[in-house]
Amino acid sequence: MGEAPELSAQERAGKAFPVSWDQFHRDCRALTWRLNEVGPFHAVIAITRGGLVPAAIVARELGVRIIDTVCIASYDHTKQGDLQVLKGISEAAMKLGGGTGKGLLIVDDLVDTGKTGKLVREMLPEAHFATVYAKPKGRPLVDTFITEVSQDTWIFFPWDTALSFQPPLRDGAA
Repeated sequence: MGEAPELSAQERAGKAFPVSWDQFHRDCRALTWRLNEVGPFHAVIAITRGGLVPAAIVARELGVRIIDTVCIASYDHTKQGDLQVLKGISEAAMKLGGGTGKGLLIVDDLVDTGKTGKLVREMLPEAHFATVYAKPKGRPLVDTFITEVSQDTWIFFPWDTALSFQPPLRDGAA
């Protein structure tokens, strides 16, 4: 008997959670309401690429002008692989956080397994970590989030999707 082919994260995910631009913007603004009670923050650190859009919205709403990125590759399209730091946090942002991240806000779209979150937490142990969505495995790493989804849910973000015709469930119903 041959081994079964390895399934991608999307194939393993039994549940699809499509998120529209409008919904994502509302969720980011809801996240900002919670973060406003925690701040102020010296800078926002976006975990790329997923954290870029929510970081821009959060920074705008909170009036934070200094935005930096930490660039980490963890997904190869649909399969989660080894982490690779492509770009670290700038020296200027590290100074603002006193070298430990105090007063800095890390933003990402989602915490999934928590691997990326652990790595960034090691870089900035005292920073506040916020994500829009959280899955149970990564949830303990996050200080603030808006929506928790099950571990087997695959979130389809608006920048990964396009509008298309969906045929009716019943043949000939169109």
